[in-house]
Amino acid sequence: MKIKMVPLAITAALSASLLFGGWITYRHYGVEQPLDRVAESVNGVQSAAASMTSGQIVLNVKLKPDADLAEVYRKVKEEGAGQIGGKKLEFNVESETSDQLEKAWSYSLFDVAQAMETRHYSEIRDAMDKLSARFPGVTATTDMDDDNVYIRLVDGKTAKFVVLPREAASLGVWPNA
Repeated sequence: MKIKMVPLAITAALSASLLFGGWITYRHYGVEQPLDRVAESVNGVQSAAASMTSGQIVLNVKLKPDADLAEVYRKVKEEGAGQIGGKKLEFNVESETSDQLEKAWSYSLFDVAQAMETRHYSEIRDAMDKLSARFPGVTATTDMDDDNVYIRLVDGKTAKFVVLPREAASLGVWPNA
C-alpha cells in the first residue's frame, strides 16, 4: 500500500487550519468579546479590548475621570470568571491625563514605592493626602483589594489611574505608572 502524498498533505493542511481557526474563533468569541462587554457595562468605562495569550488575559480599558477602577476590576473578575479561568488578569488603563497630574504622581512616587515595598498600605493614603495638599485642585482616591492597590488622581476633566500589584515579586517597575 502506497501513501499518496498530495491527499495526505491536503488533509493535514485542512485539519491544521480547522483546528487553528477553531481556537482563534473560540478565543475571540468565547473569551475576549465577553470580557469586553463586561468591562464596557461598568460605569466610567469608555472602551475595553481584551487580548489573550497562553497564560494571561490583558484587558485594555479607557476610563472616564469619574470611573472607579477597583469596581471595574472586581466586576470583570466576578462576571468574567468563566472566561478568565485560571489565567492571570492584567489591566492596562488609559485615560486623559495632564502635566499637572504627571508632576503630582512623580512627587508622590517615592512615598508610594516605599509603602508598597514595606507593605504599609495605609501610608499610601497619607502620601495621597500630602499630594492633594501640595497640588491644589488635584484630588486623590485610593482603594485596595486582595490583588492590587488602586490610585486615582483627578484634576478637573483629566485623570490618572494607577494599578499597583500587591505581589512583592512584581514590584520592580510599575509598567502603568
